[in-house]
Amino acid sequence: NDMAMMMARLFTGNYDIISLRNSYHGMSSSTMGLTGLHTWKYNVPQGFGVHHALNPNPYRGQYGADGRKYADDVSNLIETATPGCVAGFFAETIQGAGGAVELAPGYLPVVYDMIRKAGGICIADEVQTGFGRTGSHYWGFETQGVVPDIVTMAKGIGNGLPLGAVVTTPEIASVLARRIHFNTFGGNPVCAAGGHAVLKVLDKEKRQQHCANVGSYLLQRLQNLQGKHDIIGNVRGKGLMIGVELVTDRQTKAPAKTEFIELFEKIKELGVLVGKGGIYGNVFRIKPPMCFTKEDADFLVDVMDYTMCKI
Repeated sequence: NDMAMMMARLFTGNYDIISLRNSYHGMSSSTMGLTGLHTWKYNVPQGFGVHHALNPNPYRGQYGADGRKYADDVSNLIETATPGCVAGFFAETIQGAGGAVELAPGYLPVVYDMIRKAGGICIADEVQTGFGRTGSHYWGFETQGVVPDIVTMAKGIGNGLPLGAVVTTPEIASVLARRIHFNTFGGNPVCAAGGHAVLKVLDKEKRQQHCANVGSYLLQRLQNLQGKHDIIGNVRGKGLMIGVELVTDRQTKAPAKTEFIELFEKIKELGVLVGKGGIYGNVFRIKPPMCFTKEDADFLVDVMDYTMCKI
């Protein structure tokens, strides 16, 4: 994401960048500025030229699932917080650290159009949603029917190996030829070979279809669990990228922070490791390896059911 930021600024000649509140894009001084979660921000200089737009969160957002109304805030930012031109726009299609939050339907097409009219380019952060994890599509941005100018990816591409990639057009990539660009860890042949092998396995074993099948099964089981336990306020996600948000009251949506910690530890003691996310720390981030099975899904939900019955 650091490289994508630099390329966007060099290619457009503009400086200002827009990202979303509740987003996570990294921990360097540059990408920490892109990130929209205080839990991932140290008290150091960061975020020069970065503006955070309203998060198009269908569950907690003020406009519900109306993507167009959230997009209006981006237009307002361009008009009031920038010189009227921008370098780029960053977004995850499903916010990972933010609690597996899907962007409101129709949001990205409108925003991408706004950004390009303001002279900027659009960057999709596919570090967590890429390579078929969403089941329905290989890339998360496809779920919104858009085509970005830059795609950043990592994690899944290496299956544990330290590997990342920035994919863009030859025209945008050419800006790096203006100076010498070097990275100590770039071009590692072992990691490159590992990434190539991962791509072949994903295709050979049809992991995307597997994520679709197991993910839909798991979502249904979690939705059934929601009907049983009032503490579950929202179940969301696609494929094997799912969020389960806990609340103390479904009407006010007050975060169940204390109850979450108790359940989180009890579930771990019973042999299930799940992630923790959301700005309030009340969301189970369920993003298992893509070899996760329906039997694994049953065990996960049964453990969650058992522990929730105990509180």
